[in-house]
Amino acid sequence: MANIAEQLNHNIDGGGLKFDYFSPDSRHQVGAYASAQGIVRDSYFGSGQDPDAYGATKDMTIVAGAQYTYSFYRLLFMPSKLTAGLEYNNNMLHDKYLAAGRDFRQTTYTTGLFVQNEWQSEMLNILIGARLDKHNMMKNVVLSPRVNVRYSPTEFIGLRASYSSGYRAPQAYNEDLHIDALDDKLVLIRLNPDLKPEYSQSISASVDLYHRFGMVQANVLVEGFYTMLDDVFTLEKVGEDEYGNIIKERRNASGAKVAGVSVEAKAGIPGYFELQLGYTFQRSRYNEPERWSEDVAPQRRMFRSPDHYGYLTANVNITRDFKLSVFGTYTGQMLVQHNAGVIETDTEILTPDFWDMGLRLSYNFRLTDKLGLELNVGVKNIFDSYQKDLDFGIDKDPAYIYGPTMPRTFFFGVKFTI
Repeated sequence: MANIAEQLNHNIDGGGLKFDYFSPDSRHQVGAYASAQGIVRDSYFGSGQDPDAYGATKDMTIVAGAQYTYSFYRLLFMPSKLTAGLEYNNNMLHDKYLAAGRDFRQTTYTTGLFVQNEWQSEMLNILIGARLDKHNMMKNVVLSPRVNVRYSPTEFIGLRASYSSGYRAPQAYNEDLHIDALDDKLVLIRLNPDLKPEYSQSISASVDLYHRFGMVQANVLVEGFYTMLDDVFTLEKVGEDEYGNIIKERRNASGAKVAGVSVEAKAGIPGYFELQLGYTFQRSRYNEPERWSEDVAPQRRMFRSPDHYGYLTANVNITRDFKLSVFGTYTGQMLVQHNAGVIETDTEILTPDFWDMGLRLSYNFRLTDKLGLELNVGVKNIFDSYQKDLDFGIDKDPAYIYGPTMPRTFFFGVKFTI
């Protein structure tokens, strides 16, 4: 009886079996596994107290596979481990939402074969592998190679480089079954009949440095990454169907590139304090401007992908039993879509940046030799760095939410330890 309502009731049943064998000399290892999960979901996505906005979903997933590992005392130039196996995935999905005219059935299955060999030593690690996948919704077999090299000239320096590839099949995913209520209408996602697979290729390189300053142990990691996406999936608003529902269609964009540099640093004295922080600069851009609405000019920048973000954690043992923790994340400006409803036309905004910082104090009381009691108190999002322009009312855009999930929040806790 609410003007906007979303309710999901799930029954989830699942189980699995696993078998592992190790030879007496530990050089041979064989494993096999099988698991299944069934989901029955009753849903309501409606606005205006719609009595017909009920749906039902059945989702069954089966996974089975086997793997063999052999450890070589020496292969070519150093000890190595060979791993090979196969895996089968099957998913049967039936989603009904009759008020919106949807009765969707999808069966997918993938058969995969994989093999990799890893050479290991204190100074050098080399991993070379590949996977072959055949998906029933894709015409061709997909080859996904991967290479990873780590070189440590000393125990204080680690150099790493890697290459990997992957894909997403042109099928419906969980987010495509979600239904929003927008401007007193339902928003449905459908797949373009000509939707092609999405492919990715990624390379990265990093330098890991360790050093000790007296009692202080320090570590700095600098990493660069670059990912190329071909036929990347995008969503475009294409109009309404015969039921009056707003339709968003999943299509292929020309491609995209995601590249950046991240820096992480750690410092601490074991038992006294520990500080860890990180920062990433990243650019996520489509190769060509992509349109998501007729009201907005095409855009190369990916939505909800900030160019700058980072984190901070610090733990200090003030005394043996009294501890202080400071934690937080930084999220830079990002581009966000705002659908018409409360506002007259679709638009996009550049969000402010957010500092979501928190503080926690804890004290441990030793009740007995084996039993402890910890009392803690703190605050999350100290600066109340929270979205200021949330939509309200029956015409709101439910997807127009960004930034920290909670405003300033105080908490208190009690924990017994043995």
